[in-house]
Amino acid sequence: MATDRDFLDYVTEQVALGERLTHKKMFGEYALYIDGKVVAFACDNSVFVKPSTAAATLAPGLPQRPPYPGAKDYPVADELLDDSDAIRRLFVETAALMPVPKPRKPVAAGKRAR
Repeated sequence: MATDRDFLDYVTEQVALGERLTHKKMFGEYALYIDGKVVAFACDNSVFVKPSTAAATLAPGLPQRPPYPGAKDYPVADELLDDSDAIRRLFVETAALMPVPKPRKPVAAGKRAR
């Protein structure tokens, strides 16, 4: 089951970080980014936060399950969605712990789409 756009809009509204929070559709689901760093996934209308010390410290009781078949368990932050301050803090502190994304390599001239 793919994540509904309405659910993604609700998560974005609750996190309330404006343009700092972006998303990218991947296989019917979404990766959520803060300042270019992946912090969570929206899969099957649930929010899976990247495992980190932020999640362990701020929300140690969150249930865990894999966001997609074959993945490791991630904390599921659905219960925090009604608490905008809590979900925002979890996302921001998770982002602070994530590495800066590596720069993308330029596409070779012969491989560019025409």
